Amino acid sequence: MKSKILDTLKTYLIITIGGIIVSCGVYFFSFPNNFSTGGTSSLSVLLAKVIGIEAITPGLIMAVVNVILLIIALIIFGKAFAFKTIYCSLLISFSSFVLERVLPITKITGGAPTITDDAFLELIFAIGCIAVGSAITFSVGASSGGTDIVAMILKKYTNLDISRALFVSDAVLVLASFFIFDLRIGLYSLLGLILKSFIVDVVIDGIYLTKCFYIITSRENEIVEFINNKLHRGATVSMCTGSFTHEDKKIIITVLSRTQAMQLKTYIQETGDGSDFTIITNSSDIIGKGFRSAI
Repeated sequence: MKSKILDTLKTYLIITIGGIIVSCGVYFFSFPNNFSTGGTSSLSVLLAKVIGIEAITPGLIMAVVNVILLIIALIIFGKAFAFKTIYCSLLISFSSFVLERVLPITKITGGAPTITDDAFLELIFAIGCIAVGSAITFSVGASSGGTDIVAMILKKYTNLDISRALFVSDAVLVLASFFIFDLRIGLYSLLGLILKSFIVDVVIDGIYLTKCFYIITSRENEIVEFINNKLHRGATVSMCTGSFTHEDKKIIITVLSRTQAMQLKTYIQETGDGSDFTIITNSSDIIGKGFRSAI
C-alpha cells in the first residue's frame, strides 16, 4: 500500500515537472510571438487573434478547449489516463492564466512585446520546453492535454507512433497560421512543428534508453548470479556453438538500465580472463515486466 502511494506521488511529481516546463514554454515564448506549433496553446493563439476581444485571452481559450478534450479522453481512455491528464492540463492552463495577470511579458521586458528581439531563438526555447515537457508526461502514461489527447487517440487507433501522431494532430493548426498571421510566422510555426516531433522522439527514447547485453561465456553461473543477486535483474541463458572452434558455450541475454549496464560491464572486465565475448546494444523499446508499457 505504501509503495503504491509512493509510486503515485512520484508519477504526479513527474507530471508536475512536465506541466510546468510546458507552461513556461507556452507563456514566455509561444504566446508573445504568435507561434502556432500545435497544441491548444496554438489553437488559443489563433482563436484569440480571430475573435479580437481583449478580455478573451489565449489562456482563457486554452482552459475551455482543454475541458472539452478532457471529456473526450475520459470516454476513450478511462479514468486513470484522464485523471493524470486533467491534472496536467489544468496545471498548464492555470499557470498560463495566472502568469498573464501576475507577470505580464511587458512587465519583464519593460514594454517590449517579446522577451528578446530574436524570433528564431524564442522559437527554439518555445519548442524545446513544450516538447520536453510533453515527452515527460507521456513517459508516465499521461499527456499535457489539448491536441496531445488527439495524438494519443490517433496512436490508439492507427499504426502511428506518438511523435508522428503529434505531427498529424497539430498540422492543421500550423497550416492555419499561414492564413491568420503572415508567411513569416507560418514558416516559423512549421519549423517548430517539425522540431517538436523530433524532440519528443529523442526525449522519450532518452528516458527509456536501456542496454541489451549478449554475453557468450563459459562461466554463465557466475555472471547470472551477479545479474540476479547484485543487479536484481533477470536473464535468459541458451546454448551456443562457435563456428570456428566448435566449442560449446552459453549465451546470456539481459536488459539493464544504464547504471546497471556499467556495473555489469565492469564486473565482466574485472573478473574475466578475456575469453568472454560481450555485445552491448541500445534500445528504448523494451516492453514487459520491469520495464515499460507501450506509449
